[in-house]
Amino acid sequence: MITRPSYLDVFCRRLKQARQAKGLSQKQLGIAAGIDEFVASTRINRYEKGVHEANIQIAQHLATVLGVPLAYLYTEDDELAELMLIFLVLAKPGRGEVMNVARRQRSE
Repeated sequence: MITRPSYLDVFCRRLKQARQAKGLSQKQLGIAAGIDEFVASTRINRYEKGVHEANIQIAQHLATVLGVPLAYLYTEDDELAELMLIFLVLAKPGRGEVMNVARRQRSE
């Protein structure tokens, strides 16, 4: 029996979550990421189900369309993934505050 690598399970789950949060259909996401419109829905479905694995270039296109960092799609830690999304929406001063708190915590 062939087992999928854990990062692929994470990618599948996060891709679907991000797509749904953005309110996009599989076809809309695929087309926006540069996939041919006639296969876009099927390709995204197969990525979400883990039938096919997106190469890094496709994954980057998907992340860009979804407005998430590429790392978000592969991060196993749910809290870290959430922190990435929160950090993205913060203004520069807020990001600086978060970084200062994190640095202080790290040095304690």
